Amino acid sequence: MNLRALVKTGHWPTLLAAFLYFDMSFMVWVLLGPLAVHIAADLQLSAAQKGLMVALPVLAGALLRLPMGILVDHIGPKRAGLIGQLIVIGALAWTWLSGLDTLADVHRLGLLLGVAGASFAVALPLASRWYPPEHQGLALGIAGAGNSGTVITALLAPTLANHFGWSAVFGLALIPLIVTLAAYWAIAKEPPLRPPPQRLRQYLTVLGDADTWWFMFFYSVTFGGFVGLASSLVIYFSDQYGLSPVTAGFFTAACVFGGSLFRPLGGGVADRLGGVRTLSLLYIVAAICFALVSFAPASLWTASGLILVGMMALGMGNGSVFQLVPQRFRYEIGVITGLVGMAGGIGGFYLAASLGWSKQWTGSYQLGLLVFAALALVAVAGLSAIKRRWRTTWGSPTVTTARI
Repeated sequence: MNLRALVKTGHWPTLLAAFLYFDMSFMVWVLLGPLAVHIAADLQLSAAQKGLMVALPVLAGALLRLPMGILVDHIGPKRAGLIGQLIVIGALAWTWLSGLDTLADVHRLGLLLGVAGASFAVALPLASRWYPPEHQGLALGIAGAGNSGTVITALLAPTLANHFGWSAVFGLALIPLIVTLAAYWAIAKEPPLRPPPQRLRQYLTVLGDADTWWFMFFYSVTFGGFVGLASSLVIYFSDQYGLSPVTAGFFTAACVFGGSLFRPLGGGVADRLGGVRTLSLLYIVAAICFALVSFAPASLWTASGLILVGMMALGMGNGSVFQLVPQRFRYEIGVITGLVGMAGGIGGFYLAASLGWSKQWTGSYQLGLLVFAALALVAVAGLSAIKRRWRTTWGSPTVTTARI
């Protein structure tokens, strides 16, 4: 990873702004997860209702990534990001002032928090368009490391809820969001290479390309696994090992931090070794870890260690996928980021919801975790099937300087 070259070839203040925007957006996107134990106790929610509550913002964020990606291509990523941040700030201010008294209120907030999850379709194109092919993995890994915002939520939200009440947490979250909005407006700069806006039908032509669907599937496993677990681990540690919400938040934060920290590393390794090779190995590691976790290790430390390694693999996998995406879809990066990000969010919704359903229907999380591990192995098989075509067409050394 050559950070010095990265600084020289792009616009680092915009890369920083993309990271900050992504970080704070992810902080509030999964906010219902670390607060789930408190909210569920007050509203008397079942395991399945808790699973749906934390999964709904993930689904909303997934579905909003496509329109946000199209908006990025029409008005530019900086302007789209400003609009998204204002909507989220308004939603949290409304919630703080009016309160959440019913499950329906919680669901409405979850839908609005989806706008924060859609930040993915803004931050990555904002960073990507400033950097050449050989630095895409590292640049997008740094921007994408903003998913570390989930660590902040896991660490602070349960503690703040204990001290001030869980409804006050929504008001406290406004402080860093407003500071980030001001910084983003001041230092982010629209990329110089921006494709002209197209009709909706032209954007969606990428759905006719098989590679689009492959990337959507690969990211639904890596990012879906990451965000689904980030939303659910506080509940998991509380139910499985009897931890308090605050202690469960600390364990969740450690696991999520590993996944976030390793995303840039995954992009950098993919730049050097090739995205396909790196991604294949990471899927195998994740599958093994979560298959073992499904058997409910008696030791909390064993389980948390396996989850940590699995989250690191998923985090690196996120960076590896987006080392590949800009090589294949350089000029459609806005809409393709929206589509791939949407698939990732849907994967996260599925995982978070399936863990809740698994717990309620079978009494354990094993079925949900085993199915996810199997999906990771299916992704390995998919990469094996297409790698030769990728490396002899758009990934050929005669076409790109990047390693595929």
